[in-house]
Amino acid sequence: MSDENLELRKAGLKVTLPRLKILQILESAEGTSQHFSAEDVYLALRAAGEEVGLATVYRNLRALVEEGAVVPVALPGEPLRYEAAGAGHHHHFLCRGCGRAFELPGCRLEAHLDLPPGFSAEDHEVVV
Repeated sequence: MSDENLELRKAGLKVTLPRLKILQILESAEGTSQHFSAEDVYLALRAAGEEVGLATVYRNLRALVEEGAVVPVALPGEPLRYEAAGAGHHHHFLCRGCGRAFELPGCRLEAHLDLPPGFSAEDHEVVV
């Protein structure tokens, strides 16, 4: 059984060809500055000869996000992008010149937050 099949089954998702292909595309970008929008995923699938509609891509990305296999990457003024889950908490740097999003490994921000007594951070977002 492939790693993608196992990931989908662990996430409780039915293993379908579009889901496998979407995960393969997102996993192929790990460690690079490429983060795919739904349209980028669609175009990559079409370039690979897959007969799939844009609505199918959106539906499968939504299911993969809901089950934690894929993580959405929100960047100001940009369409939502996606990356394979598993990289741990990190931030992104958006180059306005080329439009690519670069990963900033790790996060040391939470150790420096000065929250009022009795409060804790559930999540945070940093845009560079």
